[in-house]
Amino acid sequence: MHFAASAYVGESVRDPRLYYRNNVAGGLSLLDAMVDAGVDKLIFSSSCATFGVQDGSSIDEEHPQVPVNPYGDTKLALERAVHWYDVAYSRRSVTLRYFNAAGADPDGELGECHEPEPHLIPNVLRAASGRLPHVEIFGDDYPTGDGTAIRDYVHVTDLAAAHVLALEHLARGGETLRLNLGTGRGYSVREVVTAASGIIGRDIPVRISPRRPGDPPVLVANGALAAKQLGWTAPHSGLQTIVRTAWNWQQHQRWGAAT
Repeated sequence: MHFAASAYVGESVRDPRLYYRNNVAGGLSLLDAMVDAGVDKLIFSSSCATFGVQDGSSIDEEHPQVPVNPYGDTKLALERAVHWYDVAYSRRSVTLRYFNAAGADPDGELGECHEPEPHLIPNVLRAASGRLPHVEIFGDDYPTGDGTAIRDYVHVTDLAAAHVLALEHLARGGETLRLNLGTGRGYSVREVVTAASGIIGRDIPVRISPRRPGDPPVLVANGALAAKQLGWTAPHSGLQTIVRTAWNWQQHQRWGAAT
């Protein structure tokens, strides 16, 4: 299972060579090592960023992949390499395109912690706890209902389950698949802030900043094929569950310590 990648959209725009070196060159090194070692099955962690700017409808696997940032472009480049390695070297693979992984372990043992932290939900909760002065909203002039970007959030527990199902699919001789993992329901940045405020019981300060380069207005998945091929569902991926588990994890951390 290949999860390793540089994965920040904004950073990829500022420093694309890091992303092409790590995500593409590093990924090709892995594929070569697999061929040399006779490893013929791969589960690859890809991204909805490969689709770029879409028309606002839910995105199925047949949608054109036209990434608008180096992160998405490097993920797409490795998707294509995985395809051709499968063809040439008699391998099978499952490529899983995440639509905004979020949330934390329901038992509060594992959660999301980056420095710097680029993701919305952890920063909303940091602002709620006073660890940030406010949550940054990057753009309020998108062509959406409230002007803020819309994303399809998927709980990490449901993503983990998809990988187990993909492994079982390949183990029983299943064919190569490329699948979108999402709920089909998008939430705007303002909706996430409002939901978190309701769960925590306090107002969360926000500040409006300009759009970030490379951010599409809407990314929402059509996960029907993953349901059909793997039997995958996303029972933990309601926004309330995602925010509650992430908040529970944050409340139990000793900030400043290694986590």
